[in-house]
Amino acid sequence: MKGIAQYFSCEHLSKGIEMKGPMPSTKELYQRAIHIAWPSAAESVLVSLVSSVDTIMVGGLGPAAIAAVGLTNQPKFILLALIMSLNVGVTTVVARRRGQENREGAQKCLRMALMITFSLSLLLSIIGFTFAEPIMKFSGAQPDVLKDSVTYFRILMMGFTPMCIGLTINAAQRGVGNTRISMTTNITSNIINLIFNYLLIHGKFGFPRLEVKGAALATILGSTIACLLSIRSVCHHDTYLCLSFRERWHFDKETLGSIWTISSSAVVEQLFMRFGFFTYVQVVANLGTVAFATHQICMNIINLSFAFGDGFSIAIASLVGQSLGAKRPDMAKLYVKGNKVLLYGISGILSLIFIVFRYQLVGLFTTDAAIIAEAGKLMLIIAATTVIQTSALSYTGCLRGAGDAKYIARTAFISIAIVRPLSALILCYPVGWGLVGAWLSLFIDQCLRCILNGARFRKGKWAEIVL
Repeated sequence: MKGIAQYFSCEHLSKGIEMKGPMPSTKELYQRAIHIAWPSAAESVLVSLVSSVDTIMVGGLGPAAIAAVGLTNQPKFILLALIMSLNVGVTTVVARRRGQENREGAQKCLRMALMITFSLSLLLSIIGFTFAEPIMKFSGAQPDVLKDSVTYFRILMMGFTPMCIGLTINAAQRGVGNTRISMTTNITSNIINLIFNYLLIHGKFGFPRLEVKGAALATILGSTIACLLSIRSVCHHDTYLCLSFRERWHFDKETLGSIWTISSSAVVEQLFMRFGFFTYVQVVANLGTVAFATHQICMNIINLSFAFGDGFSIAIASLVGQSLGAKRPDMAKLYVKGNKVLLYGISGILSLIFIVFRYQLVGLFTTDAAIIAEAGKLMLIIAATTVIQTSALSYTGCLRGAGDAKYIARTAFISIAIVRPLSALILCYPVGWGLVGAWLSLFIDQCLRCILNGARFRKGKWAEIVL
């Protein structure tokens, strides 16, 4: 046991790293990593679980309802791409300013980001609402799910701006290491979502039975409450990030330049990602409503492992940004390695659960025997993907926190925009593996991203980026 413990120690993890200052104890390293990571990981996992419960609730209406709701995901994230790209820049710049002990610079960054978010999200919501039907047709909605998918999407667009404002505030809070705010707002949002799902989908306790429409209304109600909680978190003068209308709300060239340096590349990354995901979903949607419903159930399950990885990735980005701001690239590398140790343990346990309880997990979403049998086979691929996925996310978090967004955009173009949809198309149709082929393409995509981003991390050029 002692030999195994030494493998996870700071002394072992720091091999190959040229330390430029005092090194923390092993306990201090993992304590700080967990302190920032656990709220983000808990938030992501709970959001994923609630999303799964959401699908289970909608699943009571049949496979068509699952497909209708699932088809809105990629169009929604395409519209969110610009906001998410902006938020990448916000987190990175705020983390650097925190490391430099420049509180006013961090607050100025948040004010500017909120002005951009409000204007942009309002425009995007109008576009999404107006063109909902052609968007859903282009997404691959079949005639039996088109009406429900359009209704669901239009209602989502009505709550799009509050959701985006909350996301931007939370992104800034993550930059200063305050990941608990995002966790709290999202947990509250999802509890409200679940309650009103129960009341509105099937019409309980005197509420009308609204089915898919009820699920959409519950979603925007939850996101609006989350937005209000996020705004409240930056209204206290004793917090690091505090918004005040007494300050000048204007565009500052230096701050805008710092955000743009990161966000411009993140926009490209998001566009490549959304194009790849969108094309991939279209390939799967053409397999039929039942196949797509099976795919949607499996996506909900793999999102659980992604949630853990994404939570730690957020923590890594914050720790790396703060370390580089404090001129400690050595600590940035050490934090990445420490977080990876924790992630391997979590992903290993999840993989085992996915294998042993694969049919029981799928059975939570549906009683359809054909879907359960097909999804059971896919669960083996999910188990293999889980470890690779979490490792890839740790490298991505490091590069994102350092501001190496251009490289992430390139890997997204190669892996997500080209390799995943193209391999899915080939394996699904000419090869004839159907849904299994689609999930093998996802595994290939994750492996490639892990290799490319891992190689970039080991070269260490990201530690030299100046913001």
